[in-house]
Amino acid sequence: MPHLLLIVEPIGQRAERSEAEGRAAYGAMLDFTESLKQRGVLMASNSLQSTANAVRLQVRDGRKRLFDGPFAEAKEMVGGFFLLDVETREQALAIAEECPAAAWCTVEVREVGPCYVR
Repeated sequence: MPHLLLIVEPIGQRAERSEAEGRAAYGAMLDFTESLKQRGVLMASNSLQSTANAVRLQVRDGRKRLFDGPFAEAKEMVGGFFLLDVETREQALAIAEECPAAAWCTVEVREVGPCYVR
């Protein structure tokens, strides 16, 4: 049963770290990723750049609208993700608890499935 771990971090948190601190945090996440690979539960993962160069797109009444980042109204951003293949929600939660980013971000755990299911 696929579950997605979304790494949700405060906007600007990365800028508060020194380069050495950022590299150490990234290294911890790479080690975590490797442990998930070795356990055979990792389907995909990646980190995301900040929202500074992001763009949001909407299509309303056939008209496209683009909104360039950074997004002033946003207080958090998705900084990365892990797509896991685990049997239960409890397993996904246990893995989320192991994630180093849980110490400085929020790890949102969501089951993958069709959007029409409540």
